[in-house]
Amino acid sequence: MSRRFGPAAVHVILIAYSLIALMPILLVVMNSFKARKAIFGAPLALPSSETFSLIGYSKVLGNSNVGMFFFNSVSVTLISMASVLLFGAMAAWALAEYRFKGSTLLALFLSIGIMVPIRLGSISILHTMVSLDLINTRLALILVYTAQGLPMAIFILSEFISQIPKDLRDAARCDGVPEIAIFFQVIAPLLRPAIATVAVFTVVPIWNDLWFPLLLAPGKETQTITLGIQQFIGQYVTDWNSVLAALSVAILPVIAIYLIFSRQLIGGLTAGAVK
Repeated sequence: MSRRFGPAAVHVILIAYSLIALMPILLVVMNSFKARKAIFGAPLALPSSETFSLIGYSKVLGNSNVGMFFFNSVSVTLISMASVLLFGAMAAWALAEYRFKGSTLLALFLSIGIMVPIRLGSISILHTMVSLDLINTRLALILVYTAQGLPMAIFILSEFISQIPKDLRDAARCDGVPEIAIFFQVIAPLLRPAIATVAVFTVVPIWNDLWFPLLLAPGKETQTITLGIQQFIGQYVTDWNSVLAALSVAILPVIAIYLIFSRQLIGGLTAGAVK
């Protein structure tokens, strides 16, 4: 009985969980193609010939500021992700490969960044950015998001590096390969699954964040798409067509990045190791 119905039960649970997770996204996308009355009248119904409307997308895509907000989010997210992956992988390589006095304490110190939310230091971060004259700049967000993502990246990548056979590194050293070349040519190709995991965990919180853009970059030219959507939300009247359309557009990059890196999670763990 367990052999017959066990896998079926697991698949039923996974399908149910997937539906629960995808339902909010589907509701946002479906209602973004409806007229305002249909959104409130039948929010769970699919758009029909009577309720179908592109007024939200016409307002969002016709707004020049939305393109600027989108560019700000893309640039901040990609640069922050690249910084986290580069510096996190290098720091993880140093902690996993080279043992020195205080390496354990340093690893514990970095792991504190996982346990303590960075938002607790918002006032200190704000004072620092003001003193550095970085308020209303994308650089301020990039620095904060890099610091936010490094602890998790170092923790995941260092554990992954420690599982790589040491014979690969020793063989490269015997061939006279410099340490930096060992990292980029031998270790880095083997880190693709772990790098994909770190990238996904890094991109989603940065793209969805509203707190630090509101605190550090509230200017019109530096707002991210998450903060820019708030212009369609008023105190008394909210343009829900524009809000849902903007959210639908904002979802696409996250889904694309997730699909790109999820393939790497499955792809060759030891690709290039025996070459």
